[in-house]
Amino acid sequence: MFRRGPGKAAGEWTGRAVRIEGGTRNDAPDLRLQSDAPVTVLMATYNGAAFLDEQVRSIAAQTGVGRIDMRVSDDGSTDGTLEKLADWTRRWNRGQFEVAAGPGKGFAENFRSMAANAGAIEGFAAFSDQDDLWHADKLASALALLDPRAGPAVYLSRTRLVDVTGRHLGESPLFARPPSFRNAIVQSIGGGNTIVFNRPGFDLFAESARRTGFVSHDWWAYMIVTGGGGTAVYDPVPHIDYRQHGSNLVGANNDWPARLDRLRRLLAGRFADWTVQNLAALDTCRDLLTAESRQIVDDLKAIRAAGLPDNVRRLRRLGLYRQTTLGNLGLAVAVAIGKL
Repeated sequence: MFRRGPGKAAGEWTGRAVRIEGGTRNDAPDLRLQSDAPVTVLMATYNGAAFLDEQVRSIAAQTGVGRIDMRVSDDGSTDGTLEKLADWTRRWNRGQFEVAAGPGKGFAENFRSMAANAGAIEGFAAFSDQDDLWHADKLASALALLDPRAGPAVYLSRTRLVDVTGRHLGESPLFARPPSFRNAIVQSIGGGNTIVFNRPGFDLFAESARRTGFVSHDWWAYMIVTGGGGTAVYDPVPHIDYRQHGSNLVGANNDWPARLDRLRRLLAGRFADWTVQNLAALDTCRDLLTAESRQIVDDLKAIRAAGLPDNVRRLRRLGLYRQTTLGNLGLAVAVAIGKL
């Protein structure tokens, strides 16, 4: 492990949750409460040398926040990534910079391992990929929407899509319906590269990560925080350039080929496989969920076991939803053909 920087202390907040409308709020927390709160950035790397320096520089250039502690987990890079990270441990001047060996089992397990072993953090925690570019206000914008005195909360946002040269390609889909567990259990709405937690939100995610694996860290973050009675805030304003290239594990997801690919995977039963994994993970973390969320989990399992047409009626009564009309149509089709 490479390491540089000061140690950490722990704090604690409690409070109430809010819903964000249009990226603004009338009862935003006093930013003076957050300006000195440190942010721990958990970055997963694997053969990311081509873009790593640009990404780390964009994190180092964050404005409106104080200390930024970097914790990097590398999954066995062979392309010079480790050399670049070793250099950054010497150059980093915004807090602590640590690099450790990852489990070597893919990106979701890499993030799970980092969270599970992170211990107590102070302030806020953020996830980072290795090849994006954060806008200078990325962290400050997230912190402005996360009350440090509230219960568990997670921030997600749209992304600005760029190619390998940085040329603007568009934006990720804009979702208008409110985030909730009834949405999270059937849809992920924000990429992991946008996620920021307040401390209670990260503590909840980390505890769940010590118990179970998951399909993807971003979807699980949305699911476990809302299922645990916390708040998901969705920012419609992008504060990150999401680089699109051949090595992306998850792409832009906003064009017709992507939509058709999702339909193909649904008909092939891939979505049903994910549902099975998610429900098993939620059962493992059942005591972390609210009573209402536990009932939703049980009702969804009953829907999957029921025969037509009863399962369609049950789904309607349960109120699960995706963010778009096409998405909800796909959800209904999945139930109708037994692929939910």
